[in-house]
Amino acid sequence: MDVTRMDVTRSADGTAISYSSAGEGPGLVVVPGNNRRAHHYTEFVKALPRYRTHVLDRRGRGASGPQGAAYSIDREAEDIIAVAAATGAELVFGHSYGGLGALHAALRRRFASIAVYEPGVSLGGGFPLGWLPEFNRRLAAGRHRAAMALFTKRTGLVPVPASTPMAVHYGLAYLLLRGADGAETQAMMPTTPAELGEIARLDSDGSRYAAIDTPTLVLAGAKTVPYILEAMPRLAAIIPGARYEALAGVDHNAPDLNGPAVVARHVDAFFTR
Repeated sequence: MDVTRMDVTRSADGTAISYSSAGEGPGLVVVPGNNRRAHHYTEFVKALPRYRTHVLDRRGRGASGPQGAAYSIDREAEDIIAVAAATGAELVFGHSYGGLGALHAALRRRFASIAVYEPGVSLGGGFPLGWLPEFNRRLAAGRHRAAMALFTKRTGLVPVPASTPMAVHYGLAYLLLRGADGAETQAMMPTTPAELGEIARLDSDGSRYAAIDTPTLVLAGAKTVPYILEAMPRLAAIIPGARYEALAGVDHNAPDLNGPAVVARHVDAFFTR
């Protein structure tokens, strides 16, 4: 990312929220997903040269403050609104859990447009989280590799078949925690229980999202896991006037890893429609 400015604003509860800004044009707030930081969206930002992008380091990351004892999706929504207010941005893009935050920000105020890529919305129990207590126990015991292996196996949010043995996931977890981003990933893992807990708490028929009056684009990768791919058109049907698009050839990690330019092209087309 060709960063022209790094800044910090204060959310409604006083928590510091750091964000990186780049480019020129209409203001766009980019909200990362779980276990991701602003720099993971470098290529996505580069593929949006016509915008002034502001990419958050969400709570528990970088120079941003901790989640805090009163953490909920409402705090995430307030953080997004605070960055939008500080920068004058009227567009929002959210990925995964960041997409859930973007939707809840749009429940609080109207933006010019928002786009969400596979937001962490559970409809009618569709998001499988029965393994979360065991994940929390492993993490609390400092068993980061075991916790990460359970996460990758049960969410399916990695490009390996669902039938892959747990031993393979332990190997994958080793690579994730020992690779270039390993220390950073391990440092972010303590934010996961509260975030997944919010997905579980917010499970519903989705009717709350019918109150969104911001033009909304819901995106999904055609190669993502079925429980997400099935939920996204249902979510789009609930949000008044929302558009749904499934992108061929990409999965859950398209914005940050395997298809940033593809996602950016659809986001740009929607924002400039």
